[in-house]
Amino acid sequence: MTDTGSAQHPLPTGPLDALTDVPGLRVGHAQRVGDGALTGTTVVLTGEGGATAAVDVRGGGPGTKETDALDPRNLVQHVEAVVLSGGSAFGLASASGVMAWLEEAGRGFRVGPDPAQVVPVVPAAALFDLGRGGDWRARPDAGLGREAAEAAARTDVGAPVAQGNVGAGTGAVVGGVKGGVGTASVVLPSGTTVAALAVVNAAGSVVEPRTGALYGQLCEGLVEIPEPGRHRAAQETLAAARQESAKRQASSVQPLNTTLAVVATDAALNRAQAHKLAGTAHDGLARAVRPVHLLNDGDTVFALATGDRPLPEGDLFGNPALPVAGALNEILAAGADVLTRAVVKAVLAAKGVDGEGGVFPSYSDLYGD
Repeated sequence: MTDTGSAQHPLPTGPLDALTDVPGLRVGHAQRVGDGALTGTTVVLTGEGGATAAVDVRGGGPGTKETDALDPRNLVQHVEAVVLSGGSAFGLASASGVMAWLEEAGRGFRVGPDPAQVVPVVPAAALFDLGRGGDWRARPDAGLGREAAEAAARTDVGAPVAQGNVGAGTGAVVGGVKGGVGTASVVLPSGTTVAALAVVNAAGSVVEPRTGALYGQLCEGLVEIPEPGRHRAAQETLAAARQESAKRQASSVQPLNTTLAVVATDAALNRAQAHKLAGTAHDGLARAVRPVHLLNDGDTVFALATGDRPLPEGDLFGNPALPVAGALNEILAAGADVLTRAVVKAVLAAKGVDGEGGVFPSYSDLYGD
């Protein structure tokens, strides 16, 4: 390896360097592996009462549910859960299981005097992993969504988040390399926490083709560059894996993908500010995956704001909006940064898969730990 620096971050991470560093958020995974299945669902569960939510969709082939409800002009202001799932549009059925679980818990948008009269609004987005386990019809359903919600509810607040081949990342692939789930966080000087969870499954690549380094690490200028011989061998292995995958049952279809993410903060953002956070976080995705937002992708970023930390108030130069803008800009920049790191961590945590649906080597298989 050629060392171009040591990986240091100017701001500290949260205790877990994970989405659950934002107080009140829990993450649950459920997956199906074997017997032709290689897919799963991830649920991000908020505290009771929900969180302010927004979404920004930039891929050309999105599979989403209830994203219109997150428009700042619309009625529902808070959501109790966000679902990320495999299975393409079929996998959106997993959100029904999460809705049922929330309804049973009396959590959702109140529509009547009885506490049981709630309508849980559960935004969801799906990535394409159909056939990667060998069986085209092996996909998440409502039962798997419920499993993921229950798994999230069982965790303690501030629990670690499993990464790699779990949940919605179980069947994820990026540029022929095994993708997965990754998460990261940062604590700003104000004490505000900003965190991200990414499910990396892109038509583009996370690997810079000339060197084999990860784009997401190169953008920081601090990365070990693989030796040229190791890089050539890795590219040959990857090419052979793609050829073998093309021969197998279900992986010869046109590659369709989608990277999904949730970016969250404990700051008190309104719907419009949360929407801006979701949008600028896509910049972090663009640093780590190239090309990005293609017609084959359905790249979707959700934003959640729990509201525990008010934005600053006051009058600067006679304009009370300026302190708020400065604090919000810090959060927006951090959202992009943590999403880049979440993508890198997803790829480094992923394990290679060799099954009926194809051969998908991990980055560590190709380049070492």
